Amino acid sequence: MQKIIVIGCCGAGKSTFSKKLSTITGLELLHLDQYYWKPNWEESDSLEWQKTVKQLADKPAWIIDGNYRSTLDIRLKQADTIIYLDYPTLVCLWRITKRIIKYRGKERPDMGKGCKERFDLEFYHYVATFNSKRRKKLLKTVNSLPPNKQVFIFKNDKETAQFLENCATQNPNIEA
Repeated sequence: MQKIIVIGCCGAGKSTFSKKLSTITGLELLHLDQYYWKPNWEESDSLEWQKTVKQLADKPAWIIDGNYRSTLDIRLKQADTIIYLDYPTLVCLWRITKRIIKYRGKERPDMGKGCKERFDLEFYHYVATFNSKRRKKLLKTVNSLPPNKQVFIFKNDKETAQFLENCATQNPNIEA
């Protein structure tokens, strides 16, 4: 595992999982949100975004956390491992609510500079409809990858914790 993609609904725990996996593996962690969002929640230009993701994916080793369907193909071509946190909608909604309360008015460590956490009804709608609108296509994409790509689909924290524990066992000097 040298190039790992972590995808899933907002609130599934991609950033938290990725931080733990980065600590265990020593791989550089790249949060796509830090590269996509400009101050005050301004979105990146489409061509600029494609170029940025290509540059990130060209690095020799990494963990990239984030969905961004428009650049998923760039990352999938280079990734050797795909981890999909396929969590229930209610779990994701609960977690984003807790995150908004915890960071309201502050910048999260995995977010772009100048993007303070706030309540956004459109974002809640995105999370509430993620599984019904995007899950099937994401599963089809990851399940149709060639056999040289490792694909892991986790449905809960117990499964991710077991995976991290197994990774730590293979790297005995670091605790999960």
